[in-house]
Amino acid sequence: MDHVSVLSSEFKIKPEYAQNIITLLDEGNTIPFIARYRKEMHGTLDDQTIRAISERLEYLRNLDKRREEVYNLIDGMEKMTDEIKASIENATVLSELEDIYRPFRPKRRTRASVAKEKGLEPLSEYILAQEGESLSSEAEKYVDAEKGVESADDAIKGAMDIIAENFSDDPDIRKRMKNIIRLNARLVSKAADEEKESVYTQYYDYSEEMKNIPPHRLLAINRGEKEGFLKVNIDIPQEKCLNIMYRLKVTGDGELSNTIREVCDDCYTRLLFPSLENELRGEMTDNATDLSIPVFETNLRGLLMQPPVKGFTTIGLDPGFRTGCKLAVVDPTGRVLDTAVIYPTHSDAQVEKSKKILSSMIKKYGVRAIAIGNGTASRETEKFTAEVLAALDGNTKYMIVNEAGASVYSASKLAAAEMPDLDLTLRSAVSIARRLQDPLAELVKIDPQSIGVGQYQHDMPQKQLSAALDGVVEDCVNAVGADLNTASPSLLAHIAGINKKVSENIVIYREQNGAFTSRSELKKVDKLGPKAFEQCAGFLRVPESENPLDNTGVHPESYKAALKLLSICGYTLDDVKAGNLALLPERVKEKGADNIAEELGIGTPTLNDIVKELTKPGRDPRDELPPPILRTDVMDIKDLKEGMEMKGTVRNVIDFGAFVDIGVHQDGLVHISQISNRRIKHPSDVLSVGDIVTVKILSVDEKKGRISLTMKL
Repeated sequence: MDHVSVLSSEFKIKPEYAQNIITLLDEGNTIPFIARYRKEMHGTLDDQTIRAISERLEYLRNLDKRREEVYNLIDGMEKMTDEIKASIENATVLSELEDIYRPFRPKRRTRASVAKEKGLEPLSEYILAQEGESLSSEAEKYVDAEKGVESADDAIKGAMDIIAENFSDDPDIRKRMKNIIRLNARLVSKAADEEKESVYTQYYDYSEEMKNIPPHRLLAINRGEKEGFLKVNIDIPQEKCLNIMYRLKVTGDGELSNTIREVCDDCYTRLLFPSLENELRGEMTDNATDLSIPVFETNLRGLLMQPPVKGFTTIGLDPGFRTGCKLAVVDPTGRVLDTAVIYPTHSDAQVEKSKKILSSMIKKYGVRAIAIGNGTASRETEKFTAEVLAALDGNTKYMIVNEAGASVYSASKLAAAEMPDLDLTLRSAVSIARRLQDPLAELVKIDPQSIGVGQYQHDMPQKQLSAALDGVVEDCVNAVGADLNTASPSLLAHIAGINKKVSENIVIYREQNGAFTSRSELKKVDKLGPKAFEQCAGFLRVPESENPLDNTGVHPESYKAALKLLSICGYTLDDVKAGNLALLPERVKEKGADNIAEELGIGTPTLNDIVKELTKPGRDPRDELPPPILRTDVMDIKDLKEGMEMKGTVRNVIDFGAFVDIGVHQDGLVHISQISNRRIKHPSDVLSVGDIVTVKILSVDEKKGRISLTMKL
């Protein structure tokens, strides 16, 4: 298979770009490096597209590998024909290859295999030919008590079993029936026990066309079936399926042709339908997975790329009822200054004592921000915090922070190594505070699957989901970059070209030799070779370096070009240090970007990136996003009125809408129909986790705790 042609066609890119990407990947280059520093070779595709191309390339190569295996297996049986060979060569998906190989696959003992052992295969061929006159007379020839064929009827039944199995394995029949089923079948679910209440009651008597069922609904039905609340099947247009078999296999009107019709009926009911139902339900689930995982990726990307709340000493509150609320004070760099346990939901005396502790810590350490975990007792802790802040000077604000995965992290070896002197319950409070200060740096310490990024996350193939989410983490970390002298091993391990061992070696080198003074010093780190340096250098920042280019996204391979660019435009490195390059883009435009790029021996996209980096050295792309909403007081759901307009933060994006935090503890739902005035296919077309949006209250159900919102203002 010509992979270049397939990729260029599917992704609508030039063939040379597809070839270049294949070559770059095969040379061991990472996706972030290719996306950022090899733009001329792929036409400035983003990292997500290049990752999709990489995954598709892997699939195509696995397909070719399986194609060769199937060919060799069939050929080794000496059963290869020109027709089979052509089918193998033309197969475009793995399932087609498996259908081609199906008739030749070793089988467990079946009715058909037993019939073959009795020597009834020639009789099956006689029936298939549909040219004889008396089936009974022909069948008499195969009666043999020693072989277990007691009568002509036994012989006929055995021959029919052989034919039925052959029909069931026929690739053409299977392909045609799959198409019919995909277009016409319905998924039907019924209650396993109508008397038993569950969250799946809406599916107790439910039916929907297979081709139209959305991923979230299918996954809900699958889960209901798995938990024993639902019985699920596919309602197939039996007549259409049988007519396909009749047209393909029945060639006359006599006794033998009628026998073939009986075989078709038996084959469909006993073999084909159960097999295709399982296969197509698996296919539906795979398709739902393929559509759902990108939603999880989008949610995780939004969560990781939330703007940090920089420069503030912050308190993290991990709410709890019985065991109290854990409190941790961390400085602007995330260093733990103090900890405590307070009891804001206990007796009046404990509440007053807790207020004094929180107030004194805010004053003592000059705390400007408070991060409150959104778990158990969050609402009560938020109300308590608002009361404390109301009695202070008004300079301190709070924000509810998603604490998913905090308990997993606090009990991990990594947390124990980072905070060996703290109890694991207090480590959670530290993590919550740091999530507000720098969500990306803190969340990379946690398995992405523990963060909670969408519905039915645990119903996904975990290996596939993990790979997808790990890719998102890698893209986000490299988009932001990392400070070589302050980044944790967890953060460094996600930088392009750096693995877990090398990240640990970087920290060890830092501890033994002091802060890095240049990017080139990285080459002294154990096990960080030339290839790793090429991949990672551009994504690591060294603010302490004498060379200001070390604190930009300019790759060391482009330093000469950057220096020459500065000279052409009348600048020096001192101007980079002083941040005096605001007019650089204008000067490049005056002289002509293409002309300068040619003079420098680089591509125009690389030139544009260098200009952007020199203009804002050390820039953080997250700073360009709207800042998080910090609050000083708390509202209750009963305070909401229909028609109120409010600012909110998108907390989760799902197939049918998005949940928005509007500061009343209970997130409101913006249904997909209320997101935009134009028709959208999915909420993620418009919204991402962390977005700051303006919404209007449509309705409030205080009893059920439901808030309906609209963005159509």
